Amino acid sequence: MNNKLSITLIAAALALTGCGEQKPPAKTEAPASSQTAAPPPAPEALEVKIGHVGPLTGGIAHLGKDNENGARLAVDEANAAGIKLDGKNVKFTLIAEDDQADPKVGTTVAQKLVDAKVNGVVGHLNSGVTIPASAVYNQAGIPMISGSATNPKLTEQGFKNVFRVVGRDDQQGPAIASYLAAEKKPKVVAVIDDATAYGEGIANEVEKTLKGAKIKVLPREKGTDKTTDWKAVLTKLRGRKPDAVFYGGMDATGGPLLKQGRELGIKAVFAFGDGACTDKMKELAGEAAEGLLCSQAGIPPQAASKNFLDAYKKKFNTDPILYSPFTYDATNLLIEAMKKANSSDPATYLPELQKISFTGATGPIEFDDKGDRKDAEITIFTMQGGKIEPLAVVKGGRTTPYEEFLKTMGGGK
Repeated sequence: MNNKLSITLIAAALALTGCGEQKPPAKTEAPASSQTAAPPPAPEALEVKIGHVGPLTGGIAHLGKDNENGARLAVDEANAAGIKLDGKNVKFTLIAEDDQADPKVGTTVAQKLVDAKVNGVVGHLNSGVTIPASAVYNQAGIPMISGSATNPKLTEQGFKNVFRVVGRDDQQGPAIASYLAAEKKPKVVAVIDDATAYGEGIANEVEKTLKGAKIKVLPREKGTDKTTDWKAVLTKLRGRKPDAVFYGGMDATGGPLLKQGRELGIKAVFAFGDGACTDKMKELAGEAAEGLLCSQAGIPPQAASKNFLDAYKKKFNTDPILYSPFTYDATNLLIEAMKKANSSDPATYLPELQKISFTGATGPIEFDDKGDRKDAEITIFTMQGGKIEPLAVVKGGRTTPYEEFLKTMGGGK
């Protein structure tokens, strides 16, 4: 075999050997995760919207925010509890609106909540705003609970969807007037109001009770819910030498009234309704606030359940001011009625709300046929050492010293 032939044969053999031993590429296995079926998507949560309305700007924004905090705490706790309605997980959403303590703004934001298809409303704060707003909610069939509006007219309109968890002015007015008459024994009393539904309403009840007790009441004096210069009114009253002055209005206007009264040398006892029954009176009136008397249409915030007080402090790093325990309860009442009806539909759960029996942060709650809280308490306070301190609780016409009442609550501080 010549060299040329040998080379050709060797090359052919090598080519055949390479082709015979060549292996197909190994198959790449898919990742194990792609071989496992994906879990079914979690059922979509049912969103339940609860509206809260109060003044978040202006002179009493601190009270509006306090009320909102109570509602927000209740919503957050409900979400943490993992509530189901009709087999669906529920996500509660709080929609907070600012009514600026203005009736016109109040009806506008009420319609805004209706348009947002809220399932229930907590609010408003002021009676003069709550009353016109309630007509909007009634037209839409949406349940509404106020934690602070005290004018009797709110629940005298015949609306079956409107409730309140505090007492009325025709309970509160007689309570503070009777306490003033019994403890201070004035012979002449001056009555002033801020010309709002709340201020005028409670002033009317105070005047009626005082006159019933044969105490002389001077002709009514008036301001507005924005009056901070009371010198003309007070100068007129100074010449009439009243033993006591009652003011129906909020703390933003009541504080300046009290301060200027003392500056003009009026030594009368000053008394107020719940709108000016706050620690802010010390900030607004200074040392003149010491010794004032005032009432609240409900139990004092410090008498609310310890669970509520601790949770509020933890979440907001402050103590409740006035009516947040009541807006907390109002929110929980809406939620509890939904649970009982197994539905967030207003028409479905409203009957459960009307007949509900519920123990909240402010004690047992049931509603009468008008939507008022049965057996509501009224608390009498004084300003002592720069703080509003409770003196007594009035319930069913009976006055109980505060410390004695607190024992019956089994809670509070």
